[in-house]
Amino acid sequence: MSDDLSSGGGSVQGKGEVSARQIAEGDPLPEVRNIILVMSGKGGVGKSSVATNLTLALSRSGFRVGLLDADIYGPSIPTMLGVAGRPFSVDGKRIEPLERFGVKLMSMGFLLEDPKQAVIWRGPMLAGALQQFLGDVHWGALDFLVLDLPPGTGDVALTLSQRARVTGALVVTTPQQVATDDVFKSVSMCKKVNIAVLGVVENMSFFVDPAGIRHELFGQGGGQSVADFAEAPLLGQVPLDPSVREWADKGTPVVQAAPSSHVASVFMSISERLIERVEAANGATAQEVPVIDRSGGDGGHKRLNVIK
Repeated sequence: MSDDLSSGGGSVQGKGEVSARQIAEGDPLPEVRNIILVMSGKGGVGKSSVATNLTLALSRSGFRVGLLDADIYGPSIPTMLGVAGRPFSVDGKRIEPLERFGVKLMSMGFLLEDPKQAVIWRGPMLAGALQQFLGDVHWGALDFLVLDLPPGTGDVALTLSQRARVTGALVVTTPQQVATDDVFKSVSMCKKVNIAVLGVVENMSFFVDPAGIRHELFGQGGGQSVADFAEAPLLGQVPLDPSVREWADKGTPVVQAAPSSHVASVFMSISERLIERVEAANGATAQEVPVIDRSGGDGGHKRLNVIK
């Protein structure tokens, strides 16, 4: 499936160039130059909105981009990108991703008969589905594969840290302490499994009313405190703008639907700063993918068992 909307226009002309992560033997995505995790330890911070608009911003800059909805229990990418349909296989071996605005897409939502249907799986089944989305989907050659992760610091992030050498994580938070308390945990997890934090995005940072007065509805400073803890830059502060929600509900991220708007320019700026951080991360000495200790403290080390 592929289409575009006249309100947003097509991708910006000109092909972007970006360096590549170090790809280890057995990597499930050898043709993907960079894997970016969009994550947060907290639900409700607008992580999917950031992931979709960031993806479209990278695409509009001329990069080849894919978006993987790794939130198996609560997939939102089908709604936010206005995609309905079921993936298919040409060769009977690999699944062809769906496509919208030139971006390749995969989500559990594409596989459900009813969008209101619940996915009731245990951890190993979730990890197996994620592995299939990585290795069994024909992503092809991409500059960026953006992964919209579920809230928390559980099996999904751990599986990713073992299966593929990711370029790094983009951490999303809102300003208030009730959010940052959980987001700190996701930063700590990244440090433990050697996932580089490329930067922090503070979403719903402030609201500007029709009179032009700025209101910090959720407080201030949360994004910077997370960035300081992560020892990474605050890449941007996204305002609380109703158009982000309105366009997402219509199936077109605001970056695509209203590229000249202020909030779209904020996302574009974040994508530009993210690219700078990706270049720096790829230029640094690569870290070995760690073995996670799940032995219960007996001193032995073993990898997570993954059930396909």
